[in-house]
Amino acid sequence: MKKKWLLIGGMAVIFFLLVSVIFGTRLKVISDLAGKSEELIVLKNKVWEVEFSKELDARSVNSQTVYVLDQVGKKQNVNVSLDEDKRTVLIEPPKNGYQVNSPHYSLVLKKGIKAESGRRLNRSIEAAFTVKETLPTIESKEKLNAYFLKLLKEQKYIDGRDMAVSLESSNEKSAADTAEQDHSETNVQVQGIDEADIVKTDGTHIYRISEGKVQIIRGVPADKMQMDSVLTFNPSFSPSHLFLEGNQLIVLGHSFKELTKSQDKRAADILIAPAFQSTKAIVYNVQNKQQPKMLREIEIEGSLLASRLMDGKVFMITSHYPDFWILERNEDADLRPRYSDTAQNKDLQIIDYNEIQYFPDSRNANYTNIAVMDLEDPKADLGIATYLGSGTELYMSKNNLYLAVPNYHHEPITTDRGFSPDSSIYKFSLNGRKAEFQNSAELKGTVLNQFSMDEYKGNFRVVTTKGQAWDDRNPSTNNLYILDENLKQIGQLEDLARGERIYSARFMNERIYMVTFKETDPLFVIDGSNPQKPMVLGELKIPGYSNYLHPLDENHLIGFGHDTRVMAGKGSGAQPIITTEGVKISLFDVSDMKNPIEKDTEIIGGRGTYSPLNYDHKALLFHKEKNLFAFPITVYKSVEGSQFESRFEFQGAHVYRIDPHDGIHLETTFTHQETDAVYEEWENTMERLIYIGDQIYILSPNTISAYKINGYTKTGELKLP
Repeated sequence: MKKKWLLIGGMAVIFFLLVSVIFGTRLKVISDLAGKSEELIVLKNKVWEVEFSKELDARSVNSQTVYVLDQVGKKQNVNVSLDEDKRTVLIEPPKNGYQVNSPHYSLVLKKGIKAESGRRLNRSIEAAFTVKETLPTIESKEKLNAYFLKLLKEQKYIDGRDMAVSLESSNEKSAADTAEQDHSETNVQVQGIDEADIVKTDGTHIYRISEGKVQIIRGVPADKMQMDSVLTFNPSFSPSHLFLEGNQLIVLGHSFKELTKSQDKRAADILIAPAFQSTKAIVYNVQNKQQPKMLREIEIEGSLLASRLMDGKVFMITSHYPDFWILERNEDADLRPRYSDTAQNKDLQIIDYNEIQYFPDSRNANYTNIAVMDLEDPKADLGIATYLGSGTELYMSKNNLYLAVPNYHHEPITTDRGFSPDSSIYKFSLNGRKAEFQNSAELKGTVLNQFSMDEYKGNFRVVTTKGQAWDDRNPSTNNLYILDENLKQIGQLEDLARGERIYSARFMNERIYMVTFKETDPLFVIDGSNPQKPMVLGELKIPGYSNYLHPLDENHLIGFGHDTRVMAGKGSGAQPIITTEGVKISLFDVSDMKNPIEKDTEIIGGRGTYSPLNYDHKALLFHKEKNLFAFPITVYKSVEGSQFESRFEFQGAHVYRIDPHDGIHLETTFTHQETDAVYEEWENTMERLIYIGDQIYILSPNTISAYKINGYTKTGELKLP
């Protein structure tokens, strides 16, 4: 009897293992398309990306196994292809997109689709979808809260735990006021479109944020610098960025406050939290520097994602993460974003449900608000557009604004496959005080920063990284995509620098430059003169990497980044150890696009050396006529004989003359520290350098000093309170 039960038990184990093998190896659709019961909403140029659990037999992916039907069962003229990863099927829309007046379409995946192993899809899948011309609107509280409840449920399923959400005058004008001189401007990406910074100048005065205040300093003449006034704020407001437009100073920052009793009562009535975290913009008239006059205050719920100033209009893009977990306790809570504008009234306004649009493919709980304030008409209404779905990077041209939105598919992470989101690009036209949605596109990979995007002759160009550089089984790749004015892809380069990721990029008319890195720094020189067929013409591999690329002239490019050191790993099969060394400046000669060269290089300090320029391009002072480049830097020196140890050496700023023919030359250094300082001193840390006329000004929290550009003799200094 005992043997009989052992035999039965053994057979049961074998049967269980056999079933596990069969179901564990069967072919499945792992995109969230599978199992959809509700009808999906997409835009007319939707490109479906359907991912499978295994690599597919390319012969089984065709118009007979993958197709789209309209409402009467007619096949649509879509292009079906298998991606290079062999797991993803791409279904491109008809030439002119799907018809928006069609009741619905169906995406069909037949059981004839096979894996390379021969296993077939276990069942056919049919997903219904409708098409919208523009972004759909939320329309009601019920739909909005259902959206958040669904995200909450999905998040719990993915994490396997409850989600923790983080909360987010009469004085006369002097001659100095009227005699504005040539002066530096913030280093920006697109000429004519200003970017907010911690320091601005108008050619006579310096405006700067310091310790929660805004200082207005008379900078001319340099030997008579003085503080004209200081703008102070309620402790609930923390200034972080400035714009200067004529006699108007715009102070941007973060605000947090409890609502007033009347506002608190209203909050209770509409079931929203009685606290308000926002991006605040305060506009001042600074014609009288001693007595600035506040003109307007604007608050938009959420944190500042990006801002721009163009043609007298301030564009503020904010991201708001609502506390949607409270829906578990109260499903009637109001989760709409709020704003206020003193030009209209002082009460908080709530975005109407019909004004909230959403990105169909986004699975993000953030709101993105695009607000436009007209400085030339201070009484004009604030233009505000609200979208459900969060962007991470923004590029703005003279006519359009582009938002890169991570496309999270919540795909399972397995031992042979890591998580790697893609990107949706949304294009908005700039029309008066309104940003209006135009079109969208879906691209492989993620966008690094604003310099990864560009608009040229109506085409949108972007570089992305797909995957993770550390994933040896599925190494990362880097791509260039070129899209027309309707965001239809017309050209691409894919699979560049496998196993590396993008560290910087720069678009210079028909030329495109891209730096990738893992162990060495390849600089790719790409010819984009034919947008349908961009070509890599040259590639240069050198030690280190560049975080930021700056054009010097048509044939020369400057890279700012870090030197690196590659050491052998310990043990057999160990990966090499890569350490970041000193700050590196490279002068690239790209006059021969097929043979780029590093014409000159400068390495500053050793391990631990850093500059804000490595992560913020606005820290660079560029004097074009004199070919001067200056930036703050803190220098550490590597300790000889030690692999990682370093010691402090210098804190201040370096000024270089970079010439296409003569290369890189250190002109001078500036510091506000004592020469025998043995550690960094916060109060003497260089923040920015600017120039006015023939004077260069060096700014730290406690001091502003001025020097003649020719000869660098000191001409003035102002100690700040």
